[in-house]
Amino acid sequence: MAEQHEPEGDLRLRMRQVIFDADTGAARTFDIVLLWTIVASVTVVMLDSVHGIGTRYHRELYIAEWCFTIIFTIEYALRIWSVGQAIRYMTSFFGLVDLLSILPTYVGLLFGGTESLMVIRSLRLLRVFRVLKLAHLVGEARVLMRAVLASRAKISVFIGSVLVMTAIMGAVMYLVEGPEHGFTSIPRGMYWAIVTMTTVGYGDISPQTNLGQFIASIVMIMGYGIIAVPTGIVSVELAQATRAEITARGCGECSEDGHDLDADYCKYCGAAL
Repeated sequence: MAEQHEPEGDLRLRMRQVIFDADTGAARTFDIVLLWTIVASVTVVMLDSVHGIGTRYHRELYIAEWCFTIIFTIEYALRIWSVGQAIRYMTSFFGLVDLLSILPTYVGLLFGGTESLMVIRSLRLLRVFRVLKLAHLVGEARVLMRAVLASRAKISVFIGSVLVMTAIMGAVMYLVEGPEHGFTSIPRGMYWAIVTMTTVGYGDISPQTNLGQFIASIVMIMGYGIIAVPTGIVSVELAQATRAEITARGCGECSEDGHDLDADYCKYCGAAL
């Protein structure tokens, strides 16, 4: 019985190496073909949205889109079959992106208008970092992510303070300007405060009185200082984050990549690399 399962196990191992690794010729060829297929698929979706092209070549583009969807569906099924921990892959970032890249076509059979969502496939182009041996950029992205996560408590307090400030400023401008100048309610005043504080300045609501314009000037100046706060918070955490050399080698169990160059085991699931 064991001898009957060995060929299947060997096939799964070879498939896993081709799909999830990036250090072999076959794996690089697979990734390059996949990337060009993704580019072609996204191009088809974009062309279909152009009125003249979409109307004239709708049938051809529709057939092409279904061909791409079938290809990506087979690839997604092979990833699930070959990876060691299918659930971990399916719930990972790229696993969810792979799933969302094929769902719109099938959902479109029940509900129209979902075809444009297929541009989410462009997220799959992030795998180009592995193909081009730019794994160090993945490592730097992980460092940035760790810095952002470490800053989440401080940023949450900062956002809460800004919301309180906008509520106060919105109420003040509602009292100073009033409905006759467009400030018809406190939420409307808060909208103006947010637009002004973020220095966007749509101009759809603006104070007309001298006192209102003086308050607006203060809010604008505060906005410049507020923009710098989250940048400083993340910068401090980023300076404390450690950097390490990583490889593009993917884990055969959980499909995660970005491991340390000298790692023997996956940092996410503990499986041997």
